[in-house]
Amino acid sequence: MRYLICLVSILAIACSSQTDPQDIIDNAIETAGGEKFLNSTISFDFRGRHYITRRNGGTFSHERVFKDSVSTIHDFLTNEGFYREVNGVKTAIPDSMAAKYTRSVNSTIYFALLPYGLNDPAVKKKFLGKTSFEDQPYFTIEITFEKEEGGEDFNDVFLYWIHEKNFTVDYMAYLYYTDGGGLRFRKAFNPRKVNEILFQDYINYQPKDDSVSIDKIENAYKQNLLEELSRIELTNITVN
Repeated sequence: MRYLICLVSILAIACSSQTDPQDIIDNAIETAGGEKFLNSTISFDFRGRHYITRRNGGTFSHERVFKDSVSTIHDFLTNEGFYREVNGVKTAIPDSMAAKYTRSVNSTIYFALLPYGLNDPAVKKKFLGKTSFEDQPYFTIEITFEKEEGGEDFNDVFLYWIHEKNFTVDYMAYLYYTDGGGLRFRKAFNPRKVNEILFQDYINYQPKDDSVSIDKIENAYKQNLLEELSRIELTNITVN
């Protein structure tokens, strides 16, 4: 009888972990690098711009460096806010442009380091069920955000498909409202680890017409109702 009770308890815990979005996200982050994200300096190139992100526990610094026709522009985003240097000199910019640049830097770093950001304080997680892609089993997790700490894009909705056994984020979709808004679907490719942190590139798709909603985008992808928009490819990655 005692053995039976123990067996039932073990099965209950196992079933719970299979449907608890927090457990699934924790496993995905651990698979991708875990605590390595918390104290690291990561740099990479993306679309002609160089990015550097530094973390020391709760302190962070994101940087973006690029050149225009005459100047070297260096953007900084830290716990204290955003500022820009042009040719090494701190430059005043309008608040509206600072907000735009902040979103751009944040977005690039966020996607580059997935799934690390899925445990941020503003994140709300919901288990939507199980599905399959190319005969492989996946958990479907919905991510939304608290208004208080979710930033300007707290209304955005993300779906992540996480492999049931490997805990890799192989597919994702998101509905966003800033900068004109839109709906995207991404498929991961070229997975590789750099100093124990997993990086993946993505094929970026959009619906062929406006009738596709985020709750239907999985089926739209499987029915070839999406078209390739771009490729998200990181190069020259370093991790220290």
